[in-house]
Amino acid sequence: MSHSIEWSQAYTGRLSPDATAPFTARASELAQRLQRECAAGTLPFLTFPFVPALRESLPPLLPRIRSRKHMLVLGIGGSALGARAIQRAFAPGQDGPGHDGPCLWIADNVSPTIFESWLSSLSPSDTTVVCISKSGGTIETVTQYFLARRWLREALGSRWTDHMIVVTDIAKGFLRQEAQQHGLDSLEVPDHLGGRYSALSAVGLLPAAFLGIDWEALLNGAADVARPLADGNTPLESHPAFRLACWANALEAAGYSQLIFFCYIPLWATYGPWFAQLWAESLGKEGKGLQPVPAVGVTDQHSVNQMFLDGRRDKGCIFVTCADDGPGRNLPDDLPENWAWLRGKPFGDLLTAEALGTRMALGSSQVPLVNLHMENTGPRAAGAMMALLEAATLLTGWLMNINPLDQPAVELGKRIANSRLGAPGYAEESAALASFLSRSRDVQSF
Repeated sequence: MSHSIEWSQAYTGRLSPDATAPFTARASELAQRLQRECAAGTLPFLTFPFVPALRESLPPLLPRIRSRKHMLVLGIGGSALGARAIQRAFAPGQDGPGHDGPCLWIADNVSPTIFESWLSSLSPSDTTVVCISKSGGTIETVTQYFLARRWLREALGSRWTDHMIVVTDIAKGFLRQEAQQHGLDSLEVPDHLGGRYSALSAVGLLPAAFLGIDWEALLNGAADVARPLADGNTPLESHPAFRLACWANALEAAGYSQLIFFCYIPLWATYGPWFAQLWAESLGKEGKGLQPVPAVGVTDQHSVNQMFLDGRRDKGCIFVTCADDGPGRNLPDDLPENWAWLRGKPFGDLLTAEALGTRMALGSSQVPLVNLHMENTGPRAAGAMMALLEAATLLTGWLMNINPLDQPAVELGKRIANSRLGAPGYAEESAALASFLSRSRDVQSF
């Protein structure tokens, strides 16, 4: 048995099976583009050219970082979401009672309160700080770096450098300069590897290795899916990533505007936000793109599923399940008579039944749905799913005739924020900011 995608509910509502024809007809064109760009090295999340260097540079760091209880990751967006998903999936003990193993803390937002609580509570001598930014200039991450650097220096003196690792561009950027100036350990974020495609590089795998997660298995699972795309030996039209991309484009062409990522693997729930960033930042361009909507089964059966089932008919769904999530304890035999039908059943049967019920209900409500069914919930399976979704996102963007590897719109807000804080070189943004702040305001108190 292997991982699979079930398509039997994929074409319903306004979506007919022949709706993908204009997109599947472009298979040859996209296959040739894949080969060109893989050969040029611009798709490292499919070709993994950085893996040999990672396998050489990561293991020597592990004895030192594993001798400490805590790792504090400074990173945002793609520098955080993958690591968090991997931790929640494969080292969930940290979130439970009585945990005494390694702890991963991810500073993925600008929260003075939370950041201060960590610096006030963590022991610098028992903590490794990992600062992650491809550009080396992400303002949220760099400001955290300045604070964490001072925190380590004040406690450890010159030994602070043994407790700081940077993950950044190999040649340029502020963090690379810091690594060179202070002799900090560093790992590479390869060229052409944007943050949202970087979870299976040092960005996500260093935290995974610290936690004792099998990071090689994550890579191997991804390679299982990506290799047929990268080597060109498999017809593109037979690869599930291409079929997903055609289906997603057909959804949008038929007037659908949202794509639910409904995960019925509880330990994988945090892959929803990871997928949402991957999809939205890659494909929300030029007035195009399906809005990703992360949802968790069974939790969201009792909340947003009402909208999925009976709201606007503008949603498709990727539905994620696994038959090997563990049976759990059996229910007691002394249940009340009106619950007798549950006696002796494994608790895990409830999850399986709820997933089936929700999937059928979505089909009855004419929500186009593909069921991504994983053979197991191990790291290799997660790596395979991540690579499949990354490849599908890339191919979806190419079929949309947009660039799925850039994110031009999000830069404006960053430039305005820099201007507001006094950074030089933002004359246009400063003028726009002054105009915005001088407007009359319509404010209502409550």
